[in-house]
Amino acid sequence: MQPTPDEVKRYIEQSLACERLEVDGDGRHFQALVVSAAFEGKSRVQRHQLVYAALGERMREHVHALSMRTLTPAEYARARRA
Repeated sequence: MQPTPDEVKRYIEQSLACERLEVDGDGRHFQALVVSAAFEGKSRVQRHQLVYAALGERMREHVHALSMRTLTPAEYARARRA
């Protein structure tokens, strides 16, 4: 069974506190905007690892591809003003 974008969103929210989380996709390929204070001081790779950890086994079993934009709350605020 392929997960819906809402299910992927719920999986991430269960393990990662997010200020904003948007997930779109077709059941196998997903795009996500993840805004979390947990990303403060982390590299892009470390941020993606946090999201992958939140998805856990589901990433290997159900989600074929996940494209992410990971931002801190301050980065997100600056991006919205630009």
